[in-house]
Amino acid sequence: MKFFSALFCLFSFFVTASDAFDYPPVFEDATEYVYQTAGDVPLKMWSFRPHDWKPSDARPAIVFFFGGGWNAGSPAQFETHAEYLADRGMVAFVADYRVATRHGTLAKDCVEDARDAMRFIRKNAAELGVDPGRVGAGGGSAGGHIAACLGVIPDDPGSKPELLALFNPACVIAPFEGKDFWGEDRSEEMKERMGVEPESLSPVHHVSKEAPPCIIFHGKADDTVPYATAELFASEMQEAGVICVLHGYDGEGHGFFNAGKKPAGGNEPALPQTLAQLDTFLVELGWLD
Repeated sequence: MKFFSALFCLFSFFVTASDAFDYPPVFEDATEYVYQTAGDVPLKMWSFRPHDWKPSDARPAIVFFFGGGWNAGSPAQFETHAEYLADRGMVAFVADYRVATRHGTLAKDCVEDARDAMRFIRKNAAELGVDPGRVGAGGGSAGGHIAACLGVIPDDPGSKPELLALFNPACVIAPFEGKDFWGEDRSEEMKERMGVEPESLSPVHHVSKEAPPCIIFHGKADDTVPYATAELFASEMQEAGVICVLHGYDGEGHGFFNAGKKPAGGNEPALPQTLAQLDTFLVELGWLD
């Protein structure tokens, strides 16, 4: 009972507007792949391609992981982002992964699924029209946490992205240098939900000069994943000599970047602005023209 109580609390704690997206997703203009089978669960990803795409291309690519507290959510959350980047010349993927409410998994399993998704893209780059040396990872909330883990926590080279695009990511999962953003009760729940010691899956604890360039979008009024955690992660990345750009949005809360999300305080919808800032970042790194 203790585990399921913690599960419910964390679901309420990290749930985003991503729960408004349909599951299973249906994409009219994407190609479906099964990137791994976990037990009897086929894990799928969908590829969004430029109109002039061909298999012999070697285009930059990115894979997005949805939010939902490692408990729920849908790959449809990042459909708009994937369509936009495909129109700009990239191959963009949205990936499914196992979550607690559907598969009874822990956060550590979500990270392993994400690693498998990255490996699939690199292994099949020649057929996917992708440059295996330019594969990024992105995501929101728990999906941002997963992407960040791939970027900063060492594993095999095939699962490490060359770029991170994070939307209100959970990058501080355990107390760091005297800073505790969650409190004792939440920290204990986090340990149960991770399935390992939280520090081992806390991106900020693993930042090094080997981390990939990163852009972060975070609402300053986020009461689910505090903005201060994004500031801390960005600061650690910058101190390590890594390119890390943080865009803070005044008055915006968790999931502010989602398609269909109403802006706070009469502001303009954030989605177009975040896409424009992501576009600029990719241009500056030479991933887009």
